[in-house]
Amino acid sequence: MRTDRRSDSAEGLALGAGAYVLWGLFPLYWPLLEPASATEILAHRVVWSLVTVTLVLLAARRLRHARDVVRDRRRMPYVAVGGIVVALNWGTYIYAVNSGHVVESSLGYFINPLVTIAFGVVFLRERLRPVQWLALGLAAVAVVELTWEYGRVPYIALTLALTFAVYGLMKKKAGVGSVEGLALETATVAPVAIGYLVFLAVTGASTFGSDGLGHALLLASTGVVTAVPLLLFGAAATRLSLTALGLLQYLAPILQFAFGVLLFHEEMTTGRWLGFVLVWVALVIITVEAAHHRRSTLRAAAENVV
Repeated sequence: MRTDRRSDSAEGLALGAGAYVLWGLFPLYWPLLEPASATEILAHRVVWSLVTVTLVLLAARRLRHARDVVRDRRRMPYVAVGGIVVALNWGTYIYAVNSGHVVESSLGYFINPLVTIAFGVVFLRERLRPVQWLALGLAAVAVVELTWEYGRVPYIALTLALTFAVYGLMKKKAGVGSVEGLALETATVAPVAIGYLVFLAVTGASTFGSDGLGHALLLASTGVVTAVPLLLFGAAATRLSLTALGLLQYLAPILQFAFGVLLFHEEMTTGRWLGFVLVWVALVIITVEAAHHRRSTLRAAAENVV
């Protein structure tokens, strides 16, 4: 039994790491789709993601599950809102990468866990422990510091963090499987995406096909690129603890930050370093505290059983 658990854990770790590494490599992928604009790339991503996950549902014989959710008037509004905010998140991220704001986009995903905790307090009436309040305070100071340093509110980072936090909240409320959820979310915004692509084609502004077969195939590959890490993450989630998944989630923004600084040579002033360090300290505090709290809870539960 222990061997099976270790095997599942090792396999889950590999699958989870694979998902987050692929997400972390996105800054290398989106520039390949130029000269398509961020909006055109987003529209293709929505359409081809819908095609890809629909094929996955058919292959797995899970299309009926998606139809059941469509008939559920309680869950579908959450799915629809999730589709809108994830499209906004995708579009913002594509724009950030292709306009030279990779470092700021990484900041959004670094502070996302902290925003998610804040959402738990506001919308789910969760109570925070003192150390969690300290971490949120440090994150707030970091945002103020970076606003001063950038000379503007870091709107890209905040948009990414807020939209992903709202998306997580909608997923929690809807309670739909990851593949079924993505299929229905993309179906919600697909009419707008298809309409926009038709408009580009009619006006001669589309780059799909006009920029060569290779470019067209790259745009079509956005569906696979979206679905593969999601499937890896779904498989990892059933094999790993939430603590392990929580630690793995930092792989993606770490890679994004490294690409922004080392590969794309984005400017990092002393003030910006200070802001990022404050965020990282907040994340270390909240991660260590969460692990300690989980161990204490499990220990107390075991003592009660004894």
